[in-house]
Amino acid sequence: MTIEHLDSELENMIGDNGIKVPGLGVIVYEDGAEIYSKFLGRRIIETSKPVTRHTRFRAASVSKMFTVFSIMQLVEQGKINLDDDISNYLGFKLRNPNFPQKKITVRMLASHTSTLRDGKIYSIPPEVSIKEFFSPEGNFWEGGAHFAKNPPEKFFSYCNLNYGLLGTIIEAVTGERFDIYQRKNILTQLESKADYLSSNFADAEFKMLGTIYRKKNPNGIWDEFGKWYAQVDDYKNQPAKDAVSLQNPYDENFQGEYSLKNYRVGTNATIFSPQGGLRISFEELAHALEMIINGGIYRGKKILSKQSVETILTPHWLYDGKNGDTCGGVMLSYGLGIYFIDGKSSARVCRDYAVNLIGHTGAAFGMLSGLFFIPNTKTGFIYMMNGEALAEDSDPRSLGEFSGNYIWEEKIMNAICKFIIATRRRVQSCP
Repeated sequence: MTIEHLDSELENMIGDNGIKVPGLGVIVYEDGAEIYSKFLGRRIIETSKPVTRHTRFRAASVSKMFTVFSIMQLVEQGKINLDDDISNYLGFKLRNPNFPQKKITVRMLASHTSTLRDGKIYSIPPEVSIKEFFSPEGNFWEGGAHFAKNPPEKFFSYCNLNYGLLGTIIEAVTGERFDIYQRKNILTQLESKADYLSSNFADAEFKMLGTIYRKKNPNGIWDEFGKWYAQVDDYKNQPAKDAVSLQNPYDENFQGEYSLKNYRVGTNATIFSPQGGLRISFEELAHALEMIINGGIYRGKKILSKQSVETILTPHWLYDGKNGDTCGGVMLSYGLGIYFIDGKSSARVCRDYAVNLIGHTGAAFGMLSGLFFIPNTKTGFIYMMNGEALAEDSDPRSLGEFSGNYIWEEKIMNAICKFIIATRRRVQSCP
């Protein structure tokens, strides 16, 4: 596939109905160097502001990687042990009551083998402790919905609440708010001004925020030929300093805005959405890709040790046919904040070629994102798309044509992977 063909395939994804999206961006690396980028469509539909390289979106679950970067830095400093009981950090004993003798470890949280589960709500107000998820007296107990009947470590089930707990652990051992710690120790080191709170941005950075859309009205009715409705980051003015908005994709009626002025660090980092709340630009997300493919080094600066990167990329869970919920056949093995795509499996994203990948997707409120690279190479890509005209899962057109992925994910990653294969073949054929 030539650059012109990739341009054409991406341009064909832009539109206002069906499987079209309002805006997207892609950056591709080959052997550690950027070889392609494309930014199309609108980041703010109402004013026709275009998507650019520096547009920031709420990146959804790609954010999980950044939470793990902080965890591994703290492991290197001896402040966290991946196999410690999380109760030691949280300040209260947390056990699945179905397995009261089994400790839950930091590694289990990061690899989704903790035996904890999401309820409808996993981002709660700042004055509330995360203990309320796990106590029958808590307002967010949800009838014990957060505890599975599968034993810790043995069974995989994707759970966003795991990462709210990881964020809280980061706060507990550092004494700093999750967003502030991330900014100082990860984001700034990656030459990024990304942030978890829209209220934290300087004026120029705030103006680069893009909005995420769906064709779903406030009553929950989808109409692909109707108008786009803003879902996240639809601002007329920047929120006041220390303001935070709850983000609950499974219960969009439980959002709300709160002040962090009286927040007690180490009690409830779910307010920052460590699982999906990072607002980051295409350029900044590409910096994270550079760091990973270079073994923890970003442009000469060590962010993580090579050993930490290897730990992140080591499969901590492998599907054996019965030991996990694979999210429709997409997640068949999981490391720490990343998963592995076997190019011959139901997780594959390239129709005609077997392309193995390591990375993570994101999907929330209409955002679709991804950061991936080919194992043992410095070749990879990032992308973000900011809207859906069709309902995920309930509309059959949202399902992939040849894999367990969503159709939007198939479209964009299939095109990118074909381009990468063609580029690598051209390079290899040169004398």
